[in-house]
Amino acid sequence: MKGFTTVAAVTLAGFLGACSTTTTTPTAPMTGASTSAATSPKASGSSTAAGSAQSSLRASTMTPPSVLPVERSVYFAFDDATIAQDYVSIIEKHGKYLSASPSAKVKIEGNADERGSAEYNLALGQKRAEATMKALRLWGVRPSQMEATSWGEEHPRAKGDDEKAYSQNRRADIVYSTP
Repeated sequence: MKGFTTVAAVTLAGFLGACSTTTTTPTAPMTGASTSAATSPKASGSSTAAGSAQSSLRASTMTPPSVLPVERSVYFAFDDATIAQDYVSIIEKHGKYLSASPSAKVKIEGNADERGSAEYNLALGQKRAEATMKALRLWGVRPSQMEATSWGEEHPRAKGDDEKAYSQNRRADIVYSTP
């Protein structure tokens, strides 16, 4: 198994090696049963009430295991679906947990900032969710454990017309379902 882990790590590093190095997006940590910390962005200091309510509703129906890291979001550069090296450790931790827990299931929700058409943002969100799924598969996560979906620009984490807000909305969230 150690050989597989090493091969998976090297493969994942190679897969992600072509990633952009200009990622400056901070991770927005999520606490165990509440997403209120995650829905209020560190950088911009503002969020929509509707976005917060929707995220809290989803979080209340999806309780993540307490053994996982608090970081459940992978952030992306503008107009990109490539996972940056900064998020490899998050993918690794979730991948190891999921591969060791075959009954655990996740929905990977891709998101985009408000720039671009609704159709384009839905497609970009889907690409981000699928890129995250592909990276998790490198850690041995079974396809039957994952579902990729896109919210496009419909579930912003931050409201605003600046890069701080946009950077919080370009993400894929790993959401665990309850058993």
